[in-house]
Amino acid sequence: MSQVTVTIAGRTYRIACAEGEERHLEGLAASYNARVEEMRATFGQVDDMRLHVMAAIAQADELHEARKRITALAEEVAMLNSVHIYRDERLEQIEARLAEGIQRAAERIEELARSLNGAGQVEAGSR
Repeated sequence: MSQVTVTIAGRTYRIACAEGEERHLEGLAASYNARVEEMRATFGQVDDMRLHVMAAIAQADELHEARKRITALAEEVAMLNSVHIYRDERLEQIEARLAEGIQRAAERIEELARSLNGAGQVEAGSR
C-alpha cells in the first residue's frame, strides 16, 4: 500500500492508495482542488464545508451526465450493430439470389449451346 500527500483548499491530506495509483490519485485530487478553487472564485467567501459540498455535487453532476452519455452511446452502438447485422444478412440473401440467377442463366446458355450444336449437326448431316 502506498501513500500520497495531496493539498485541497490549502489543507494537506495523506491518503493511502494501491501501488502504481499514486499519480492517478494526485491527478484526481488536483482536479477536485481546481473545482473547489473555481467555486471559491465564483461564490466568494463561503465556508469550507459548503464549498466542498458544492464542488462534490458539481463533479457528481458531471459524472452523472457522462454516464448518461455513455449509456446513450452504448445504445447507439447496439443499434448500429443490429443494422450492420441486418445489412449483412440482406447482402447474403441478395448474393444468394444473384448466384442462383447466374446458375440458371449458365444452365440456359448451355442448353441453348447444345441445341445449336444439335441443329448444326442435323443441317450438316442433311447436306
